[in-house]
Amino acid sequence: MGTRMNYSKAAPGAMRAMNGVEKYIADCSIETSLKELVRLRASQINGCAYCVDMHSLDARAGGETEQRLYALPVWRETPFFSERERAALLWTEKLTQISIDQVPDEVFEQVRSHFNDTELTDLTLLIATINAWNRFGISFRDEPGYYKP
Repeated sequence: MGTRMNYSKAAPGAMRAMNGVEKYIADCSIETSLKELVRLRASQINGCAYCVDMHSLDARAGGETEQRLYALPVWRETPFFSERERAALLWTEKLTQISIDQVPDEVFEQVRSHFNDTELTDLTLLIATINAWNRFGISFRDEPGYYKP
C-alpha cells in the first residue's frame, strides 16, 4: 500500500482505529448509496486518486448510475440528485473545505432540514473519516487501479 511507505505496517494501531470508525459507519443511519456519493465527492475535492477509484467502483457495484457518477462534480447544475442528496453533498463540500467559510448558519439550517440529529452526526463522521483516508492516500501516494469492490 502506498509508494512512499506502508503506513498500515508502520502503525497497525492507527489502522485498527480507522477501521473501527469504518465499522461504525457501515451500520450507521446514512444509506449506503449516499455514503458512496459523499465519499466520492470529498475524494474528488481533495484529489485523492486512490479513493476516487475505490468509491466510484463501490458506488457502481451498489447500483449507482454512470450518469450520476459523471455529474457528481456538477451536482448543483443537474436534476439527478434528490434534495436529501443535495443537502449531503453541500455538507460534504463545506466540511471538506471548512477553512473557506467555517460552515455558515444558513448552510447548517438548509442541511439540517433533511437530517435528524443522529443522521447529521453520522454524516459528519462519514465526511471527517473520508477526509482522513484521503490524507493517508494522498500523503503516502496510494496507487489507484488495484482496488476490487
